[in-house]
Amino acid sequence: MRNKIALSLKIIKYPFLVTCLSIATTAFPQTNEPDEILQQYKVLFAEQQKEFEKQRRIIIEQGKEIEKLKTRLDSLSKQPAKSAQSSQPPAPSPAGNAQTAQPSRPADKGPGQTTAQAKPANMPAGPVGQAPPQKEEKPRPPEMPRLSDTVGGVLTRKGKFVIEPTLEYSFTDSNRLFLDAFTFLPAIAVGLIDVRQIDRHSFMASLGGRYGVTDRFEVEARIPYRARFDEQRSRPISIGAGIDETFNASGHGLGDIEFAARYQLNSGAGGWPILVGNMFVTVPTGKGPFDIEYAQAQGVPGAVFPTEVPTGAGFFSFQPSITALYASDPAVFFANLGYNFNARTKETNIGGEDIRVNPGDGVGITFGMGFGINERSSFNIGYSHRHNFNSRVNGRKLPGSQLDIGQLLIGYAFKYSMLTTLNLSFAIGTTSDAQDIRLNFRMPMMF
Repeated sequence: MRNKIALSLKIIKYPFLVTCLSIATTAFPQTNEPDEILQQYKVLFAEQQKEFEKQRRIIIEQGKEIEKLKTRLDSLSKQPAKSAQSSQPPAPSPAGNAQTAQPSRPADKGPGQTTAQAKPANMPAGPVGQAPPQKEEKPRPPEMPRLSDTVGGVLTRKGKFVIEPTLEYSFTDSNRLFLDAFTFLPAIAVGLIDVRQIDRHSFMASLGGRYGVTDRFEVEARIPYRARFDEQRSRPISIGAGIDETFNASGHGLGDIEFAARYQLNSGAGGWPILVGNMFVTVPTGKGPFDIEYAQAQGVPGAVFPTEVPTGAGFFSFQPSITALYASDPAVFFANLGYNFNARTKETNIGGEDIRVNPGDGVGITFGMGFGINERSSFNIGYSHRHNFNSRVNGRKLPGSQLDIGQLLIGYAFKYSMLTTLNLSFAIGTTSDAQDIRLNFRMPMMF
């Protein structure tokens, strides 16, 4: 009787023996001999224990495969493995679902065996192997249409090369009244009065290349070819000219070669805007204003007009600036502050006299906002204003030579492919010294 009670308690203590008992009841004939019943249970228990060990080994192997797959997934996704995932037990195979539905604690655990000993010795406690070091993604300036050489566009990644062909057209219409006379009454003047209208069409085709030295530093070079067509109409009123004098001049050739460098100063973390330092250098490789020939105007004493137009500035120019970009999805706010330093030059004037020309330096600011329409299209709008100081000739200041150039800027960009972008921008002059209209088309292609 005591043996039957003890056997019943063991069956209750180990639930999976219930299955054994049900199988034994149907598999073996009924008998009243206690020893025979006990022997049948022992045989059935040994078979079930062998099956349990087999399933346990299968689970261990599957756990190892899961850890290998998880390590490979972590290395591909470049994300650190989470300890919470490694602490979860591996899922059993479909073949052993029926057997592993029972508790995994061994049935033959003795009184002196601890729980830690019951855990399989070769079950991994964490991720197998060591994940590769994670590569930190460096913040980069947001992508936006390029409005000028210092505003717009992301920096070129390390080792990448970008070729950027550019086409540009600008038009300027200037009306000027020049008075060099003495006035006795508001309606009477003695001297020279010159009324002049100038229409200027300018075309430029250039080929530029940018190279990413690092992810935060790029260099650029650009070779332009310029063509310009000027038409001047003049009527000197004070000398009694009866008809307008018209002079047409044109010129084309190599322009001033440009070099640029850009460096990202900070990462933009902590709510700060991304700051990019720019250096823009112009080399006077084109024909300057002192290299062209002039002709005497017919019927206008002392008036000369150029027979051709220059294709370059005629002096070195350095323009350091800093650009701030602040992303607030889906908009990007930008601002640029720069100083334009024009180097002195020694030239020969029309009369053959050597003169020292110091072009006036300039300071400028640009600000605006870019907006992403979708993943492939974006546009921006901004305003640019530059003030050029008075020029000096032989150390003497030329009054009235200062310029104020203000422009309304609008740009649009379309990502044609992963490596090619179409960029169109135009500027509308807001001051009398600025160009009336300027159209610019760029097509950067990455290699």
